[in-house]
Amino acid sequence: MPANAIDADRFRVRPGVDVRLPEWPTQSKPVYTSKQHYKKLLARHVDQLTDLQSRQYAQNRYALLIILQAMDAAGKDGVIKHVMSGVNPQGVHVVSFKHPSATELEHDFLWRTTVALPERGRIGIFNRSYYEEVLIVRVHSEILQAQNMPPELVDKRIWKRRFRSIVEFEKHLHGNGTRVIKFYLHLSKEEQRKRFLDRLDDPDKNWKFSAADLEERDRWGKYMSAYEECLTATSTHYAPWYVVPADDKRNARLIISQAIVDHLSALHPEYPAVTGSRKKELGTFRRLLSKKS
Repeated sequence: MPANAIDADRFRVRPGVDVRLPEWPTQSKPVYTSKQHYKKLLARHVDQLTDLQSRQYAQNRYALLIILQAMDAAGKDGVIKHVMSGVNPQGVHVVSFKHPSATELEHDFLWRTTVALPERGRIGIFNRSYYEEVLIVRVHSEILQAQNMPPELVDKRIWKRRFRSIVEFEKHLHGNGTRVIKFYLHLSKEEQRKRFLDRLDDPDKNWKFSAADLEERDRWGKYMSAYEECLTATSTHYAPWYVVPADDKRNARLIISQAIVDHLSALHPEYPAVTGSRKKELGTFRRLLSKKS
């Protein structure tokens, strides 16, 4: 590992590990020592991502799908804003998935996210994702009912079948050149309370808060159970989950940005080599452009 690099791998969920979220910290020792140090580290990560993504885009071989999941106020939007701030927008596509539309409900649960997958050479970011189908849908049975599935398929094994579908789907993506990395921003209930109060106290943040936020907070235990089973069942070697301590937003951004740099670096993206025939072609173009018309 390069000097001063952050060990993001220690937050990775190993395949087969039985995840119990109380055993995973929502706070960890900061990887930065001051606000200025944080800015320096983040700027370095952004520079690395910018260079790696430019090479990835030019090479046009691999796609990278980044999935962000979390409870409300965990900082997903901030990660996107700060970590991807310097990357060419042409090579990055962000999609936020809200409550499914009537059309989306008429398809299988992977359909609406599949059509939004990143193209080769690009980075796709899912702010929430198909994992909502084993998280919020599991907590809110009325959403599952609205999917109008055959009754015999809505049984106690439906979640295991969906986990299996997701694992096979991500294996399929990996086998076709799309790398998948997934981040669960692990926020404490107390820190969420503080951030909700901040939204209520700051007029510029009032729009971020709704009564539904409190209703979801009341279901905290159910969500934690759903996340535990999801993380346990779907973290694989080819599509790993990272449980990122999210009580410190800056720390979370540095851990996530380091993990993205690590995964992109492992693809060894390079600008296409210029062949002899291409050099001759470029030479012809130069001579033509050098002539005064």
